[in-house]
Amino acid sequence: MLTLLLNKNRSEIFPGWYMVAVAFIVDFIAVGFFFYSYGVFFKSIAAEFGDSRFGVAIGITVTQGVGALLAPFIGRALDRYPLKHVMVCGAISTGSGFCLLGLVQTPLQFYMVLAVFVGFGAGAMGQLATSKLVSNWFVLKRGTALGIAATGISVSGVLMPAISAWIIGTFGWREGFVTYGIITLVVVVPFVLRFVVSRPEDINLLPDGATERSHLPPRKPPLRTMEFLGQANFWILLSVIGILFCIQSATLIHMVPQLTDSGFSLIAASAVASVTAAFGVIGKLTYGALVDRWDVRYALWLAIAFQLVGQIIMLFIPGYFPFLIGACFFGFGMGGVVPMQGAVVGAAFGRESFGRVLGAMRPPMALIHLAGTPFAGWVFDVTGSYRPAFLTFMGLYIVAAVIVIALRVETRANSRMVQ
Repeated sequence: MLTLLLNKNRSEIFPGWYMVAVAFIVDFIAVGFFFYSYGVFFKSIAAEFGDSRFGVAIGITVTQGVGALLAPFIGRALDRYPLKHVMVCGAISTGSGFCLLGLVQTPLQFYMVLAVFVGFGAGAMGQLATSKLVSNWFVLKRGTALGIAATGISVSGVLMPAISAWIIGTFGWREGFVTYGIITLVVVVPFVLRFVVSRPEDINLLPDGATERSHLPPRKPPLRTMEFLGQANFWILLSVIGILFCIQSATLIHMVPQLTDSGFSLIAASAVASVTAAFGVIGKLTYGALVDRWDVRYALWLAIAFQLVGQIIMLFIPGYFPFLIGACFFGFGMGGVVPMQGAVVGAAFGRESFGRVLGAMRPPMALIHLAGTPFAGWVFDVTGSYRPAFLTFMGLYIVAAVIVIALRVETRANSRMVQ
């Protein structure tokens, strides 16, 4: 791959777009296989291990919680070592974990596999790694590139719920996880080893396809931990994104159970999850482009507004089709959050510190993010309804919108923007 890229005529496609394609495929598998499919597996796992929705919801909290605790170490590794080595370790761990989920016999074994294998693996091969890869290759077009790469998550969300529902209905939930494990090991590991190039400078190129360093914004040196921890943007961003991830995770995981509780089939409910993800694709492309040109606060407010409107429709207007329409609004607003997070971190702290900063955000962010899914499951177990949980989430949207006011990040148009 390196030889191919070095021999390419400079007038041809900038190799950074190949890294975007790599990130798309890896995100499709790393995030989509588990996160978007978990809601489809939800009731089958609950029936196997005691029929507690809180208990099953804890599973994804364990996975994301371990990933968050390890994120600072993974982030440092991504800044220090070749990205392909870190990503391959993550892919092997994730694939092995999926296979083992097909063999577990107790809830404790289920949680242990999620914590030891999937929690680390998803962090090392997924969004943290792919965002670092894309941010290394793009500065001026970082938001657009991150938006395109992140659509891999949403495209997986379009396809995987229906595929998962078919596998579970035909073979069983265990066979579904084993299938995903084999695909991860057979496809992702060799793919990453073959194609990932950590940064354009490794093959004598510059970010964005620039021909001269002077064509790019000034390059910011690596920041020490206390330097970025002392910046208000760090804490503002992790609070806002943490709240939005908290609500989004709970909504996506409990969306299918909500619909099947109302009497709709698993296939019909999975179709709504797929449509949500499809509008997430549009959102990622839209907000990725907007954040390169707009004040990022406007983009965040727009995303929050679309999510809130969607939640109101899903909660207060009964019926399958109103729920579907609400899911479309929610999906469009949700889609922009991932590329905006990466673009803001890159613009505010520079690409040399990207992995460390994003990794350092994960543990405190997790305190907010990971509460949503089990909270909604607990509310349902206690009250028999999701309504109190989602009314709470609507209040959190308002809190996030207020916090955004304090965010200050240089935009693409500002000459002081850094790499």
